[in-house]
Amino acid sequence: MATIKDVAQLAGVAVTTVSRVLNNKGYISKETREKVNEAMERLNYQPNEVARSLYRKKSNIIGLIIPDVSHPFFAKLANYVEYYAYKNGYKILLCNSYRDKAKEKDYINMLKRNQVDGIIMGSHTLETAEYSKQKLPIITFDRNLSGNIPFITSDNYKGGTLATKLLIKKGCKKLAHISGTLELNTPANKRYNAFMDIVKEQDIDFVVKQTKLDTFENYIKLVRNMFEEHPDIDGIFASSDMIAASIIQVANSIGKEITKDLKIVGYDDIDLASLIVPRITTIRQPLKEMGKMSVKLLIDQIDGKEVKTENILPIELIERQTT
Repeated sequence: MATIKDVAQLAGVAVTTVSRVLNNKGYISKETREKVNEAMERLNYQPNEVARSLYRKKSNIIGLIIPDVSHPFFAKLANYVEYYAYKNGYKILLCNSYRDKAKEKDYINMLKRNQVDGIIMGSHTLETAEYSKQKLPIITFDRNLSGNIPFITSDNYKGGTLATKLLIKKGCKKLAHISGTLELNTPANKRYNAFMDIVKEQDIDFVVKQTKLDTFENYIKLVRNMFEEHPDIDGIFASSDMIAASIIQVANSIGKEITKDLKIVGYDDIDLASLIVPRITTIRQPLKEMGKMSVKLLIDQIDGKEVKTENILPIELIERQTT
């Protein structure tokens, strides 16, 4: 295997010159740079990235931890994060936590050992203290961990308000909200808060069910049980489009006609929402902008710039066939 000394010898330059070319440090003439690059190509020389990152005190690698890469929301988010990271000269190490505390902590330690420059956190399993003691720059999605860790979210309260008011406007008399887990104090809980404020204010009969990030099969089981307990539900605000899709499947199997017997509003506006039949009315989160902003905020932190802690992006009601 070729070494940096072999490259220097073939190019007829000093080892320090090759190092400066690799790390883009100091002035190097165009002719010298071309000679070094040609020598590296002829020798198939592969620089030691760990050594380079130690020399530069920067790896240009970002860690991204998400709960489930197979979930359409997080898959699309990861896609945007990778795209904008690469555009800005960074690569991604993708970690799949599966909502496992031990696995999430293990990934954080692995990212630190691999000298990543910062972490974008989409998984929220560990306690706040675990993040607060990290010395790496961190950006989180939908989790306000502490006053000094920036987070990105959408306007969840407005989203919950628009969804609930639309169902009432469409004539629904008994509403259900299927929320994410409310155990953690996350900005996404404001969807539930908005739902509760409106149904109480307008004296609407309601049901609330909680679910963790889960499989489609488990969503179907939860929805089926809910209809067995409350067959008179005629409007549902689901906290994700995946849950909304499971409601459609259950409704079809038990003979509830959408929109005559049941109206549904989802959340996120993943691709599934416009592909399934009937197409899902939903609250659109600006996933592209969220991915772009997360990369920008993290790079700003890495570069020592001050960034806002709270970053709330606007949502949009997309009305389709389920209302």
